[in-house]
Amino acid sequence: MTSLSENKCEACRADAPKLSELEFQALKVQIPHWQLIEQDGVKQLLRVFTFANFADAFLFTQRVADIAEQEGHHPAILLEWGKVTVRWWTHKIGGLHRNDVIMAAKTDAI
Repeated sequence: MTSLSENKCEACRADAPKLSELEFQALKVQIPHWQLIEQDGVKQLLRVFTFANFADAFLFTQRVADIAEQEGHHPAILLEWGKVTVRWWTHKIGGLHRNDVIMAAKTDAI
């Protein structure tokens, strides 16, 4: 089975379908450390990464930003001392798309 982190994001349209619960459960096994949350009625993937210091957390944040730019898909990122919180969801559809799971896997690969 190919790792999701090796996939390329596809362009997402406003009429793209959200991931069904079955599709999400099938993909979730490849991103076991991510939480499914709902914020303001929108399902999102969330993970908190911890680091020894601010500099390491900052470097990780920059690497996430780099892959987001490469893929044209951008997360919410909160950088704190020794901690980075990353949330993925697709704004255009107000929920989760396969791209979000791919980007969570790419984030894990960093």
